[in-house]
Amino acid sequence: MKLHELRDNPGATKPRKRVGRGPGSGTGKTGGRGIKGQKSRSGVAINGYEGGQMPLYQRLPKRGFNKPNRKKFAVINLGLIQKFIDEKKLDAGDITEDTLVASGLVRRKLDGVRVLAKGELTAKANITVTGASKSAVEAVEKAGGKLTVAAPAAAE
Repeated sequence: MKLHELRDNPGATKPRKRVGRGPGSGTGKTGGRGIKGQKSRSGVAINGYEGGQMPLYQRLPKRGFNKPNRKKFAVINLGLIQKFIDEKKLDAGDITEDTLVASGLVRRKLDGVRVLAKGELTAKANITVTGASKSAVEAVEKAGGKLTVAAPAAAE
């Protein structure tokens, strides 16, 4: 086989349809769009329209509910706390939500700080936060520390 013998498979490529190029082309004048109506115009957007039939997205039932007054916690993992203790940005003896914000580990408290158990805590830390998972409490106590879950401070 030589370079000049290379060919694509027959029917693999189709010539481009040149619309609106005179009556002899077969797609002249209206360009295959029919006559009048929304679809014959430019800038048509009828996605989801089913010709007057109730559209699918309206036929399906609504699901779920979002509480308008739900609590939003700043979530933090034990591994990150350990990293900040190792970098001397946090004092393991007394960690509160305010010290977490001051160290830059948490940007803002929101409705409180919640500690999750991802990562490993090796330092003996005394942590006081609004919320914590059971596994996080166990992990802190296993490391010899104490995780206290306090009621959220009243909003100022």
